[in-house]
Amino acid sequence: MLTIGVTGHREITQMNQVISGVDLALRKIKESFPSDEITIISPLAEGADRLVVLRAKEKDEVHLTVPLPLDVSEYMRDFNTVASKEEFTRLLEQADQIIELPAGVTRETSYLASGFYLLNNSDVLIAIWDGQPARGSGGTGQIVAEAREKLIPIAWIFSGDSASHSQLQSRKKPGEVTLENFP
Repeated sequence: MLTIGVTGHREITQMNQVISGVDLALRKIKESFPSDEITIISPLAEGADRLVVLRAKEKDEVHLTVPLPLDVSEYMRDFNTVASKEEFTRLLEQADQIIELPAGVTRETSYLASGFYLLNNSDVLIAIWDGQPARGSGGTGQIVAEAREKLIPIAWIFSGDSASHSQLQSRKKPGEVTLENFP
């Protein structure tokens, strides 16, 4: 069984390009790590977490493990619209396993615990990321840095978010996939 963890930004501005990148990343992962069964580990936050799950389910039969950083009702406070809450509930109902992590002292520590669960239980990480350092504890940049330190294979899809004003913007295109630590 191959287990793919998902981390990434909640807001994705270049959606069509990122979707193409997710599809390519999933294909490259399947080529590099052949397996009869695939499990996706995703906390199902808005944006990247759900996008990867939806794209993977569209293409293959996958199992879904959801490490919840907070109690469901508390976690849903982070989702801004009724549609988002409904999508979360629909995906949660499709989960093969729901992991209720112990509450952290703060929301940030709860999200960090979810990220560490994901890293400790994944064979490969998909990151939809702008390449910037984390803006808080448990952010995408921190999870990617931890994955790099552990030499976990990473399929990094450049998000190209408009908020990113680094030199990466001029070198990478939104949706571009970079593979790290792949065989």
